[in-house]
Amino acid sequence: MSGQIPVKPSAEGLAASAKAVAKERGLPPVHLWNPPFLGIIDIQILRDGTWIHEGGEIKRPELVRLFSSILRKDGDSYFLVTPVEKVGITVEDAPFVAVDVDCAGTGENQILTFTTNVGDTVTAGPDAPIRLVQETAQGEPAPYVMVRAGLEARLDRKTFYRMVDLGTQHIVNDQDWFGVWSGGVFFPLILSQDLG
Repeated sequence: MSGQIPVKPSAEGLAASAKAVAKERGLPPVHLWNPPFLGIIDIQILRDGTWIHEGGEIKRPELVRLFSSILRKDGDSYFLVTPVEKVGITVEDAPFVAVDVDCAGTGENQILTFTTNVGDTVTAGPDAPIRLVQETAQGEPAPYVMVRAGLEARLDRKTFYRMVDLGTQHIVNDQDWFGVWSGGVFFPLILSQDLG
């Protein structure tokens, strides 16, 4: 309608919309929703997984979990999406942090299951790859696992070291790699010749 003043997106409104579509089991189907884009909201996910709203930390874990359930990545941008609104947020690195890893089996039958800071679990495999990026600024490796639909978790230091302890060497494309098996897939992390 002409003359109607657009509603400014708010964290409270998003939370109410998200609660309205929350299901007892599973995540909301954000990939199926195509609501209007209402702009950028002052929500940021820091590198350590902390959620910030208007300069202050969101300290309620249930609210962070709720927001994480309506998170979507389109291209290189991140959005909180409900059936009625889509707002952009800022993500410093990856939207999640893997805070633990469990291992079942050994060798090629090994299964690695990661738990994120918001309580999601994901088993690494063909649909949830592990990748390692060498960061030049910090000089440390940055390990990630795909959680869902383009949303990754960065492994925290202890989880990365636990994963590395489960690693082995394997030939990939005629090169000897150190990496890990999970879900029938070998994920190369570093060339064996570059191990220190």
